[in-house]
Amino acid sequence: MKKKSLSAKKTIHKLLLNHLKNKKINKVFNYFKNYLDKNYKKDIKIGAAISGGPDSLALAFLIKCYSILNKIEVHFFIVDHKLRKESSKEANSIKLFLKKYDINCNILKWRGKKPNSNIQGIARKNRYKLLKEACRKKKIANLLVGHHIDDLYENFFIRLLRGSGLKGLSSFGHIFKEEKNNISVLRPLIEFEKKELIYISNTVFNFFVKDPSNQNYIFKRSRIRKIILDLNKEGFDKNKLNLTIKNLKLANKAINFYVERNIKNNAKYINHKNVYILNKCFFDQSEEIIFRSFSLILKKIGNKYYLPRGKSISDLISKINGKKFNRFTLGGCYIEKVNETILITKEKHEKT
Repeated sequence: MKKKSLSAKKTIHKLLLNHLKNKKINKVFNYFKNYLDKNYKKDIKIGAAISGGPDSLALAFLIKCYSILNKIEVHFFIVDHKLRKESSKEANSIKLFLKKYDINCNILKWRGKKPNSNIQGIARKNRYKLLKEACRKKKIANLLVGHHIDDLYENFFIRLLRGSGLKGLSSFGHIFKEEKNNISVLRPLIEFEKKELIYISNTVFNFFVKDPSNQNYIFKRSRIRKIILDLNKEGFDKNKLNLTIKNLKLANKAINFYVERNIKNNAKYINHKNVYILNKCFFDQSEEIIFRSFSLILKKIGNKYYLPRGKSISDLISKINGKKFNRFTLGGCYIEKVNETILITKEKHEKT
């Protein structure tokens, strides 16, 4: 690198780091730093999902400061969904804007036919698909996203409306590990409110993009935000909601303890054959313990990212507990009864 370019980069880095003297920003950065120190190994590359919103711009600033201080390699990604006519222009303008701060972004484009319904849900699925594929190509094991505590509340209500159980209502946490691609999605800002991230974006960049879909009540998430505001007026504020989610997480943790114990005591895994053998006591637990234990085993043997529908698993468990069960196929697995035990093996597909 030329001396002039190197000098300019040092100046930019100094200006960015100077913002850490701000008490409000320093508070967020210290939490961010401690989170990454705990959950991230500094000898490997890291990715960051960026958009023009205040939460992701705050994330861009924080991870840039962290990378300067710790000399780590960060790859920044912007996803262009192409759902709006101006999306490509917007993505390029954000890329050029952040380049001034030595934050170099790669634009990932969602190509192909766009949906007419469930737009946000399908867009989210494709966004993560693009991000994880980009991470896989660059051998990145950790992807940072700018989710904040307001996102946690919104997801809680979205899942509640879907009829999610205890696990679903309490599963939106600090880290999500996807075993299939060996990528960890890290949420280092999950403890902070959006208004704190808006403050950082305004102070550091004096800029952020307002997403028009946030005020469009066609989308469920926008309607959920209004519900949360209305509940706040009725006295169900964020402190009470946070306490509810915390209690659900504790209950979920207790159930997971018994699930792990059930698998440990009543199931045997034969590694070289990729087979699980379940004894009779495996099914002498509570309904939820059996369901979760059985689901985890199906996922491991079948090597599927998504499990079969919950009703299909429950129906199969009922059949196993019946007298006439012999053999069944579900989730890429063969499930068969041999005397008093259940054998679960991977389904073999014959070549045609």
